Amino acid sequence: MAQDYREDPLAYGDYHRKPSTGSNQEDQEEGDYEGGERGLIGDTYRRFRGKYATQGTSGNTSTNEGPGQPSGLVSGLFSTLHGAVHGLGSEIQQRVSGRPPPSSSHTYSGPQPNDSLHNSQNRFASFAAQRNSNDIKWYVDGCGYMWAVSRALEQARESIWIMDWWLSPELYLRRPPAKNEQYRIDHMLQTAAQRGVKVNIIVYKEVTQALTLCSSHTKHALENLHPNIAVFRHPDHLPDAQTVQSSFISSLQNLSLSAKTASTLPLDALKAVYGMNDDIILYWAHHEKLCIVDGKTAFMGGLDLCYGRWDLNQHPIADCHPSNLDDTIFPGQEYNNARVLDFQDVSHWQNNKLDRTTTSRMGWSDISVCLRGPVVEDLRTHFVERWNFIYDEKYNVRKDVRYSRLTFNRNQAGTYQQTSPLQGTQSYQPYPQRQPSPQPQTFQYQASASPYGRNNQDTGQYFPPPPSSSRGVDSDEDESASRGFGSSGRDERHHRHHHIEQEVDEMAGAVRDRFSEGVQRIGDHYDHHQRPQGGFQDAGISCQIVRSCSKWSHGSTKEHSIQNAYVDVIQRSQHFVYIENQFFITATGDSQKPVQNKIGAALVDRIVRAARAGEKYKVIVIIPAVPGFAGDLKDDASLGTRAIMEFQYNSINRGGHSIMEMIANAGFDPTQYIRFYNLRNYDRINISASMREVEQNSGVSFGAAQQQYNDAIELPADYSSRGDDGQNRDFTTDRQSYNQYQQGTQRLQGLGSGRWDSVSECYMQGGADIRSVPWENGSASEMDSFVSEELYVHSKVLIADDRIVICGSANLNDRSQNGDHDSEIAIIVEDSTPVDSYMDGRPWRATKFAATLRRQLFRKHLGLLPAQDPERPNANFEPIGDPNVYDFGSEEDGVVVDPLSDRFLNLWNDRAYQNTAAFGRAFHPVPHDDVRTWKDYDSFYESFFQKSEKGTDGKEVRKLPGKYQWGHVVAENFSAGQQGVGELKDLLSTIKGTLVEMPLLFLIKEDIAKEGVSLNAFTEEVYT
Repeated sequence: MAQDYREDPLAYGDYHRKPSTGSNQEDQEEGDYEGGERGLIGDTYRRFRGKYATQGTSGNTSTNEGPGQPSGLVSGLFSTLHGAVHGLGSEIQQRVSGRPPPSSSHTYSGPQPNDSLHNSQNRFASFAAQRNSNDIKWYVDGCGYMWAVSRALEQARESIWIMDWWLSPELYLRRPPAKNEQYRIDHMLQTAAQRGVKVNIIVYKEVTQALTLCSSHTKHALENLHPNIAVFRHPDHLPDAQTVQSSFISSLQNLSLSAKTASTLPLDALKAVYGMNDDIILYWAHHEKLCIVDGKTAFMGGLDLCYGRWDLNQHPIADCHPSNLDDTIFPGQEYNNARVLDFQDVSHWQNNKLDRTTTSRMGWSDISVCLRGPVVEDLRTHFVERWNFIYDEKYNVRKDVRYSRLTFNRNQAGTYQQTSPLQGTQSYQPYPQRQPSPQPQTFQYQASASPYGRNNQDTGQYFPPPPSSSRGVDSDEDESASRGFGSSGRDERHHRHHHIEQEVDEMAGAVRDRFSEGVQRIGDHYDHHQRPQGGFQDAGISCQIVRSCSKWSHGSTKEHSIQNAYVDVIQRSQHFVYIENQFFITATGDSQKPVQNKIGAALVDRIVRAARAGEKYKVIVIIPAVPGFAGDLKDDASLGTRAIMEFQYNSINRGGHSIMEMIANAGFDPTQYIRFYNLRNYDRINISASMREVEQNSGVSFGAAQQQYNDAIELPADYSSRGDDGQNRDFTTDRQSYNQYQQGTQRLQGLGSGRWDSVSECYMQGGADIRSVPWENGSASEMDSFVSEELYVHSKVLIADDRIVICGSANLNDRSQNGDHDSEIAIIVEDSTPVDSYMDGRPWRATKFAATLRRQLFRKHLGLLPAQDPERPNANFEPIGDPNVYDFGSEEDGVVVDPLSDRFLNLWNDRAYQNTAAFGRAFHPVPHDDVRTWKDYDSFYESFFQKSEKGTDGKEVRKLPGKYQWGHVVAENFSAGQQGVGELKDLLSTIKGTLVEMPLLFLIKEDIAKEGVSLNAFTEEVYT
């Protein structure tokens, strides 16, 4: 099906635009725009024009602006941009005039990069063919993954190639840092370089006004360690002033702007305008996460080797250790919560301004893989092409001996010969998408069926997970079943929590019985033509590399084989698709401009086909509750995040063309086929009597001692007092406060043992009941020590039918999927190892890699995995060679083995509902389904956590502290004193795992972006 693919600044969820910033030699970058309809050039440029026109009349224009220049807008903007924005005039005029952009086929038919091995006939129009005989293993969360990377770096003998969006030299790959000094990245790379290993690193060169990555620090900190280390930063963003075209200026003249939106511009607005045009790259990013060691072992996925990514599977968000500072897991700015305070001055990141005694960190949920085999050749090709492209463009003229082109001949071993009808030998053709044919609508989402349902001619129908006792479309159906895609025929609403554990036992027992009886192997009856995406290989695992790249990022023609793969795998899926991603912005057709990627259309098509055929088919999607990390969503600074949320809701269940609305228009209940979820967790900060006792004994405050600990841990890698072995350093320098405090910890008892410095184990398998965890009041009561935060989903994975996996760096949005925006890399995995499983109660031949990864993720989210200990590694911490360990046949495995069974779906949704209710009462988090208007937002959230002083004109003058600190318990919802603490602990004891419902009714009655403005990424720091 022809699709409209064109460079589009929507990316992270605003209506068209692109970033810009100032300039500062090599360390600064510019932005560029696109415009058109609502939120394209319309809103973004209205903001620029209004702001700078106002400045022009008030005398606040740039000092570079002269009276003879065209206008306040143009002079102010372009002095900041150094005259950037090349060749965009015609494009902007085209959008403003309403002329449609030229269309292009979803099938990639253009020429590939100048490499004879690149073949557009490859599946998904990828530069790489399928290869068999590979080995691969998964890593869920950063702890095990980074341990494995450290092992590989330790064993490197020839080369280390790293490609990252952000790389932090001071990152510890093993924890706690006090016991693992030699496993800091800069130490490991220096040691490798000293033994003759050549280290080549490519990092994204950020827009410094918008992002706090400080790639300059990365480059210089590493290159100063040894001449064998070479670091490229790319792209540059300094176009000439003459690149500005008059057509761009003229396209702005008649744009209007409200005073309200104009008041929010300053430099932050430049962060919302991003993109590229010809040779000028303004705000697209290199987003791959790739590490190749000795050309044989590769790591890739969602995890950068940077601050904030290392985490355990229980995701502790408290890291306060009054009894022993050396137990600190997250030193310096690694203890981060970007919803409160973003990374600051990362070149001196021990200077953390976030107070760990009052504020939680934010957990990070992510997935990466390690692989070995012929497919690594294609990752090497990708890296070499990128390195040489950047070298020729930027570093060749520098004549630095450490910089040179890379050469290597790609081995075609393991290339899969296409024989399946699904692959063919002609150029890649996508699965034919079929638009649902008009039919009489037989399904009506009745407002009377749920207090959460209404029809609105502006927003269209929307389909939230209906709350309370009317959670299903049919109020006579079982409540939990209607929430969870299925029907069990039993009414469980009155014993939801007390019977969950019984359900788990029953499910596990039933599955054990089935396995004990033996599952009749169905291999001989398995139709080859039903094998997903080309079938399983007889030797090893079939893998294929796909990517997003184009002229600016790779010196190549555009490739969007990742998007092609997503669409095809969804279309060909038979029963089930699981998506876990940082974003969810997609279109179901051509009516959701400026969104271009059609992954949403593939989902609608596949669901409608299943519904018409009477098949049981499910899609489960997990994304973050808040993308972009804005704190108070009502702030002007959060405009970009609100716009992203608006785009996501318009993709899911609002706006008239969303996925749920399109399914309903075809006559089916969308909630029976697709559901959306978030993740959230809680912890308790140990500011108990033990901290007060140590402070009194030592005469040193915990904060002062913690700062000296951070200072010592973060000494430069070439610090002169390193030990002779090159691994351990002298920690005595300037540590008087630290040493005094540590001496004061002696003879501590009770909570001084450190056992309860975090209580995150309490919602995991085998963890203590929170009601039994002791406390001794210190500087704060126990009620005030509990904290909660969203668990940030950064994964980029799709699993279909427990047989095929797509995993990589690509988000589900235009920025990652379109090819000419961010550069991305991903892998498609089809294992040959069969696993006897079930699908809707019937025997099903799954594959080991896909099934174990999906089950591991589901168990983690449900709290059916034990908490990790970073000092007790298992095989899942090791690089390839030690296969993943998974406890097949365990009770917990039995719970998640069949993703289509009603019992599983009911448990999954019961836990999500139960957790959501508990978090809502205790912490009042937003987004929340009870918040449908900004007035609701004020009463549910802002009245507790944020106050402001207003002037005589009613406008906010300054913010004041709220009743409660960010993320803390709303104590007035509970009784006073110990009785209230008991009530709170009773409530928290019902929380199992981290799964919560996505609030699809949040601000449903409002324009979330507010006043129609949709800027892309004001809070862009961790979007990618």
